[in-house]
Amino acid sequence: MCMNGLDSTIVNPALYTIAEDFGRPVSAANTVETAFLVALALALPVAGWLGDRYGTKRVFLGSLAVFTAASALCGLAQNLPVLVMARAVQGLAGGLLTPVGMTLLFRAFTPPERAGLAKVLIVPTALMPALGPPLGGLLTEHLSWHWLFFVNVPVGAAALALGAFGLREHVEGTAGPFDRTGFWLATPALGLLTYALGFGPAHGWSDPFVAVGGAVGAVLLVAAVLQQRRAPAPLLGLRLFADRYYGPAAALAALTAAGLMGVLFVVPLLFQAALGGSALDAGLSVFPEAIGLMLASQVVDRLLPRLGPRRLAVTALLAAAAVFGALAAPGTAENEWAVRALMFAIGLVLGTAVLTVQLAGFETIAPPDMGQAMGLFQIVRTLGGALGIALCAALVGGGGDAAGTTMDAGPFRTAVWATAALVAVSALCALRLPRTVSQPPPLPEEAADDAPGESGPAPQAPERTTAP
Repeated sequence: MCMNGLDSTIVNPALYTIAEDFGRPVSAANTVETAFLVALALALPVAGWLGDRYGTKRVFLGSLAVFTAASALCGLAQNLPVLVMARAVQGLAGGLLTPVGMTLLFRAFTPPERAGLAKVLIVPTALMPALGPPLGGLLTEHLSWHWLFFVNVPVGAAALALGAFGLREHVEGTAGPFDRTGFWLATPALGLLTYALGFGPAHGWSDPFVAVGGAVGAVLLVAAVLQQRRAPAPLLGLRLFADRYYGPAAALAALTAAGLMGVLFVVPLLFQAALGGSALDAGLSVFPEAIGLMLASQVVDRLLPRLGPRRLAVTALLAAAAVFGALAAPGTAENEWAVRALMFAIGLVLGTAVLTVQLAGFETIAPPDMGQAMGLFQIVRTLGGALGIALCAALVGGGGDAAGTTMDAGPFRTAVWATAALVAVSALCALRLPRTVSQPPPLPEEAADDAPGESGPAPQAPERTTAP
């Protein structure tokens, strides 16, 4: 999962070098990232079904093997088409790694135990993507861009050996028949929307591929939702949105992802607009956000039992909205250390809220539904982040002159204010989270999980009547 998180951003600094090596324009080299992100989005809708049908351990290790082999092929690529194709295969495998890996973890640990997972999960989900650009630039400058992919091979091989002996299966063969109609609607919808929202800011919203892709993706998404609500065995368990805690948590995930990805997109531009700093300086200015996230992961498991999910999430989200607002205030961006301090605070408070929401949202999800719930959660978060970037790009508009030495900081500040509003609105959704940390689901999964080595049926414990 760390490799997957790292590879989502590590190639960005090497795109110019890749273009030069292959004698192609940078716009053509950008397809290396396009292929990875779109392919990753294409795999998300089927992640839950595959894990339930063939077993999460088997799917996870299979995806890891494909990801590692595709990484080797990327490093060996001698032309751009081969690199793009290998990168697409890597993205497909990566789209399965995170939701299936999270499903493995959430099935292995009961809800009270999951708070401790925050210290581990923050590494692949937050720290690795933040480390990607500086590590990618370092490897490209001192070795070559091929090593961006070769580094995955020994790590992947070791992880495969460890996983083969260290992982155990929890649920296997529980999936219903494959929903082919849902697959042919949801998969291209998510891929097209990811392409349009992710690359609209770079290529322009009037670009034919962006405009048509976005329109077709939106139509397919609506059709997929309607079809999934009627399907007897849907590919995506949209019924999970009706869960009293999972539904608000999913909405929160979309809003917080939109706010965070939006601010990470626009703050480097605001930094350059206000200070005229370099792209490297701007990128380093937002890196303290990852440090704040790491610190948040160390305190959530202590604060959650004391304050409860609702109070902790609402407090953290309101604090995050205030920090976002301070970042957009006139004069703040002119002080580089103020920007870094505020980005650290964003990682700390928003990271606390995000981890709390994810832990609370899955407390009432039964183990057999965990695969679909995790895949759906990743889809919502992915689309939320893409929407946040698109919103900020639309607000920035023509505020910057990429060729000049000065830029109007006003539109960039407006975009940051918009992300602050998104985070503030998300605090309303957090009011629907549970007040206290819930107990594990009582029947019958808890008894089975508490005694994995017993072969007989789990006791029903009829005297226990407290709701989770």
